[in-house]
Amino acid sequence: MLKRNTMIYTELSPNPNSMKFVLNFEIVPEGLSFDYPDMASTLDEAKASPLASDIFQFHFVQRVFLSSNFITITKDSDIEWEECLFDLKKFLKIFFDENNSVFAQKTIDSNTLIVDANDSTIVAKIKATLDQYVRPAVESDGGAINFSSFDEESGLVKVYLQGSCSGCPSATITLKSGIERLLTSMVPEVKLVEAEEI
Repeated sequence: MLKRNTMIYTELSPNPNSMKFVLNFEIVPEGLSFDYPDMASTLDEAKASPLASDIFQFHFVQRVFLSSNFITITKDSDIEWEECLFDLKKFLKIFFDENNSVFAQKTIDSNTLIVDANDSTIVAKIKATLDQYVRPAVESDGGAINFSSFDEESGLVKVYLQGSCSGCPSATITLKSGIERLLTSMVPEVKLVEAEEI
């Protein structure tokens, strides 16, 4: 088996406890993302990940998020990045250089923004707006946004914020002043946007 030459660089995210580890190749098919809020979630048959499971072996890791060509790791606030960054990068380089599997064989993703044939016209417009205008910006900060639900009576859209966005101090501001403003202007039926806990 050929060894891969993995290159990794890091980017700070708006969440001071989250760091984005960017790779020189894709690890998750475009449009999909996987969020692991704890060790137990890495064993879920629908999204099992040996990579995420191994990252949780570092005692300070609190959350792992995988998308496109990056991994966002959220640490606990008792440790500084200077104390753990080198070890995480070294682990990731070895893991990928040895061509280890990111996901278990049966892993699938159910959290996508892809429009479903059963979606109403409004829901399809909401998903398309999130996918085209919001997802790229959120991914650049090491996170993801996924549609959860829309209540036609109240005009309330619920979304999941994942990766560095989950628990980020500026997530509420982004949600209200950015995402809500965009959605209410592009889809007039939308009145409010809230984040739903995973």
